[in-house]
Formats: sequence, structure tokens, C-alpha cells
Amino acid sequence: MIAGPGAGTSAREGDVPPMIAALDNGKSAAYCARIGLAALPAADAEGLALMQRAHRLAIPFENLDIMLGRGIDLAPDSVFAKLVTARRGGYCFEQNQLFLRALLAAGFTARPLLARVWLIPTDTTPPRTHSFNLVELGGRPWIADAGFGGAFTPPMPLNDGAEASSPDGARHRLSARAIGGESAWMLERHDGNGWADQYSFTLAPVVPADLEMANHWTATAPASRFTRLHIASRVTETGFLSLTDRSFTERANGRIVDQVEAGDAAGWSRLLADRFGIALDPTAVAGLGLFALSR
Repeated sequence: MIAGPGAGTSAREGDVPPMIAALDNGKSAAYCARIGLAALPAADAEGLALMQRAHRLAIPFENLDIMLGRGIDLAPDSVFAKLVTARRGGYCFEQNQLFLRALLAAGFTARPLLARVWLIPTDTTPPRTHSFNLVELGGRPWIADAGFGGAFTPPMPLNDGAEASSPDGARHRLSARAIGGESAWMLERHDGNGWADQYSFTLAPVVPADLEMANHWTATAPASRFTRLHIASRVTETGFLSLTDRSFTERANGRIVDQVEAGDAAGWSRLLADRFGIALDPTAVAGLGLFALSR
């Protein structure tokens, strides 16, 4: 039985916002090609795990358009053009919108949710700045997240105490708690150093305006880490790649196997292209302001 806040609330409740429609056949085929699948999988637990894993392996997480002053456009055609056609990455609002549209095309019942991220200890309740998806499987809700930039979380059934493991050896756990004065769920991660809170959420319906408002704050607020740091990350078969400003780190099988500090724009561009699959032209790289312009 499902226990905890919102028990019994399915992915159907609140319905999918009208602006978030399933990918059509042509876009579904292009999406599958982008993530390395021959076709969309069956709408079951195995298909969900396969689809999310393929998405995370293929499409990097990044916020570079924010740092270039371009902003983040959540119009579905714009998101598709950026992440699929142009083979760029994006952050949670883009990633999980695309993933949701693909889920719907595959026959899943799903809708968006918003979460509060707790990665940095704080005495105040953080805003809802993370988007992910609630999926219904066999009449029961699961969470599915193709756009959390700090780690890979496999799809999980929404049960108090539910646990799952990821290929890098990390464990993940869901717990029902009172958080910020409301009954909520907390996703935790254990990487060998104890359990750490990742993000909390409720099952309250999320409409397009909620996503637009959360995206606007995340992409523009001085307090947002996405307006202060140049970030890229990508899931690998055994771990995780991250690039924060000039610092690159590779983790595999639960440990750090490589750390590099990019010394110039050319080296940084090579890291971005070779390890994350993101190609930026020299003008854009210069516009990021990470390296002093040569005279």
C-alpha cells in the first residue's frame, strides 16, 4: 500500500497541463535517435527505467544559456530544438519537459511536479526550483527524474521507505516527513558517507504557470546557483561527470578517478565537447567570461 503525503494521488490527478503534449511520431523518432533507442519502450517499469537511463546517458545537464544571457525558453518547440535538434543540454525544466512529452508519446500516464532542493544546508526553506515527473504504473505513482544535475536517481515507486540503487553504487531512499510546515516526501541519497537530503516535494498539481515562475526565478535570481556558476554534468555507465566553472571531475564506481582544472578557453572547450558532447563556438565561450581575453 502507498503511505505518506498524498497517498493514493495518481499521476492522473491534476491532468497534464495543456501546453505539455506528447511528442508526435516524427519528434518521437528524433528523440529516440538522440538517446540511442530504436523506438520508444513499453509503458511499464522496465520501459521507464530504460528510457530515463538512455536520456541521462545521452543528454547532458547544463545552464550555459543562462550564463550567456540568453535565458531559458520553455516553449516545447524551443526545448526540442535545443536538446534534440541542436544536441545541446539543458537544466531540469527543459530536460523533464522533453522527457514528459516522450513519456506521454510512449503511452505512460504522467505529469510534472516541483521540488525544493536541499543539497546545501540551510536554516530557511528553499523555493521550489526543481522540476521532475510523476508517472503512474499499474495504478501506483512513481517518480521519474531525467534532469537532476547533481546525481542520477533511478525511477522509484512512491512508497515510504522505498529504496533504489544507481550504477555508481549510490543508494536512494524516499521518506514521508513534515517539511517546511507541510506533509511532504524527501528523496535522500547515500554514497558511503551517510544519508543526505536531495529534494522534497508534494503531489500538488503543477500547471504551466508554476513551471514558468519557477524557471524564471531559477534562471534570473541572484540567489540561484544557476546564475552564479557555469555548470555541466553527464551521467556515465559507471558514474558521473561534472564541470563547474573551470573544474572538471569524473566519478566512477563511487570514487573520484580524474580531476582537471581547465587552464584556458581552448582546453575548457575541448572538455565540454569531448566529455559532455556540447559544442560552443569561440564567441560564445568568450562570452561566458571564464578566461581573460588575450591581448
